[in-house]
Amino acid sequence: MHPPFSMIFFTTLAGAAQGLLLVLFGIQLSTHWRLTQAPPLLFTVGAVVILALSAIGLVAATFHLGRPSRAWRSAAMWRTSWLSREVIVLPAFMAAVAAWGALHWLDTSSTVAGAIAAALALLLYLCTGMIYAAIKAIKEWATPLTPLNYALLGLASGLLLSTALTAWLAPEFTSTLVKLTLCAIAAAALARGATLWRNLRLVPTTTTQTAIGVRHPKVIQKAQGAMGGSFNTREFFHGKTPQAVRTIRWTAVILGFAIPAAALGLGAGSAPALLLALLFVIQWVGMLAERWSFFAEGQHPQNLYYRSRS
Repeated sequence: MHPPFSMIFFTTLAGAAQGLLLVLFGIQLSTHWRLTQAPPLLFTVGAVVILALSAIGLVAATFHLGRPSRAWRSAAMWRTSWLSREVIVLPAFMAAVAAWGALHWLDTSSTVAGAIAAALALLLYLCTGMIYAAIKAIKEWATPLTPLNYALLGLASGLLLSTALTAWLAPEFTSTLVKLTLCAIAAAALARGATLWRNLRLVPTTTTQTAIGVRHPKVIQKAQGAMGGSFNTREFFHGKTPQAVRTIRWTAVILGFAIPAAALGLGAGSAPALLLALLFVIQWVGMLAERWSFFAEGQHPQNLYYRSRS
């Protein structure tokens, strides 16, 4: 499939925002039985960062719409559409985060608002992942591993961002978050690796022979059959060479997993907040490559015909 960059930006930024909320709410709960208390400013600033990432991702997502002015209509099919459910849950999540951050700013009880925001964050991971996992025609996506990957990758990004935030505002939590970040990166890498292993072993149900009704063992298409591009050639195939796809996939591995894990393992967790924020940016670039690879892996049956070039 053609990777839509608007959705790549949205899913990576919103995923990191959801992960950051879950981490900060976990810190809030932990302070109930720890002597160390986190400063309210940590949660207030964290809420602002979460809302900023979500808003930027939401704006980016509108570029994927043919008519952004009618975006509100996308929520109408919530009974059957995971996309409609995502459109409803995302603003609710942002509203809950705003209320949670405001309550911290006022230094009042915010556990209920945090719990609601955390539940909505988990539900949003499910909705976003199921948009693609529910498409049975694309076997590479139609697996429970899809929403699991969205959640684990977002949590890993949120955890790494939380190390920068706590290094700035609450250093006593940073070392613990570094360990949790390493665990989350390892879990995300294992889940993504399991997905790649599964997809490489999928057997297509449709072949060139079955498509045209010819049983000859070797059928080669020499031309696409059209001189110009079309919706099919733009939206159902990424147009990159196998070498380019492999390069992007390795970019995701190196920037999204290897470099952050190696840096944290070698003691970057004690680095200043600015360097940890830079490490998050490096990881995010890797997540962009990973999400591009995810979309590019989707093989629609129509590609048997339209992806061939003369």
